[in-house]
Amino acid sequence: MNFHSTGEVAKKLEMSVRTLRYYDQIGLMTPSEKSENGKRLYSDEDLLTLEKITMLKMLNLSLHDIEKILSKITIEQLLHAHQVSLEEKMEELTKSVHHTNTLLNLVHLEGDLAWEQLIPLVQQAQNGDRVSQDWNKYFNQQEQLVLKGKLPKMEQDGPEIRQWINIMRRIERCLERGDSPDSIEGQIIAEDTLILSDALFGGNEELGNKFFEIRKSPEKSREINLYPVSADVLAFMEKAIELFEDSKIAKC
Repeated sequence: MNFHSTGEVAKKLEMSVRTLRYYDQIGLMTPSEKSENGKRLYSDEDLLTLEKITMLKMLNLSLHDIEKILSKITIEQLLHAHQVSLEEKMEELTKSVHHTNTLLNLVHLEGDLAWEQLIPLVQQAQNGDRVSQDWNKYFNQQEQLVLKGKLPKMEQDGPEIRQWINIMRRIERCLERGDSPDSIEGQIIAEDTLILSDALFGGNEELGNKFFEIRKSPEKSREINLYPVSADVLAFMEKAIELFEDSKIAKC
């Protein structure tokens, strides 16, 4: 039978010597042998037990609980519990990524943020995980399926949300420069908005109009957890689209 010293086990399992000694002191993992001078000697089976303890610790179990179940839990049960733990950690990491994407998109939309602005935005992003039931007030089930499946979300990181953010920023620049909705830039924005809207609403003009009417209301937008867009930006967009569509009709 092979035996390993405390130092060898610590190096092999990436554990501290102090931890191994503590496990021995509390009776959680006593090495199979001890030399005449008191050195601890661990068998290959002891190493497997130590690895099992490490996996159980990853499930956030206390050493007291680990001691009670160590000899009873099967490999299948251990692996299943470990799988559940990993899935929970993956879910937590996914939420963290979504929160970070939301804040990055806010920076892209708003520009640089001061620290005093960032803290409430972090809190808002974390609270935004809840599913709002107020969607039922404005959209039927089929409409919700379309919107929730295609509607860009602030927690996403992709070309769709970035395109809409760029539309908002371009309108803001037009307002800063004093450009009117019938300006060249205003009309290009209108065309780009219609292209994005057609992809978003699947060509359903009635759904698009309904969504835009709700979007113009800050209160209704908050109820369905949508990022607030300023009234000036929405008014510019609406007028630019109206003029663009009128020009198309006139050309026909």
